[in-house]
Amino acid sequence: MPRLALTPVLLVLLAVLCGPATASVLVTVDKSAQRMTVAVDGTTRYSWPVSTGTRGYETPTGAFRPFRMEEDHYSREWDEAPMPHSIFFTSSGHAIHGSTAVRRLGSPASHGCVRLAPGNAAKLFALVRAEGMNSTRVVVTGTERSAVARRAAPTVKQVRAAPRPAYETRRRPQPYEDASIPGDTDDWW
Repeated sequence: MPRLALTPVLLVLLAVLCGPATASVLVTVDKSAQRMTVAVDGTTRYSWPVSTGTRGYETPTGAFRPFRMEEDHYSREWDEAPMPHSIFFTSSGHAIHGSTAVRRLGSPASHGCVRLAPGNAAKLFALVRAEGMNSTRVVVTGTERSAVARRAAPTVKQVRAAPRPAYETRRRPQPYEDASIPGDTDDWW
């Protein structure tokens, strides 16, 4: 019987020592697809388009733990560029953050950071803050694809509707018809 009386005390002590339960957050960035997936305890919660680094400013690949978070950060390296909801994951300054350049999402456009739409960055920031940086892992995979603009071949309709270029035509001067004018020959030019 004394063993059963100690069991509730041990359970309470164990709960106090272990602290509150936290979920594990896995943020996966696929540079080849320019997409981020956020999973909580193994269940995918979000999938968003991102912009990673351009050629010469590649986003590093690997597994990282975030170590610093700033809700309202401005880049000291890139002309005080706004980086709202920043989650820093390398000591070199690479971060996941919001960006107003949402038209560029889905293609490489940054100087090495991972850019998100502002609303998505705020959601991720709140999730990592709630679950803790120690419970969060950032995994970056793939390679940046080249952000080359390609011009689509014109359709038949576009070719037919295209205005013709105006070519300047030179008309050969005609010799005088009156043969009575001296020096009037066909080889004057």
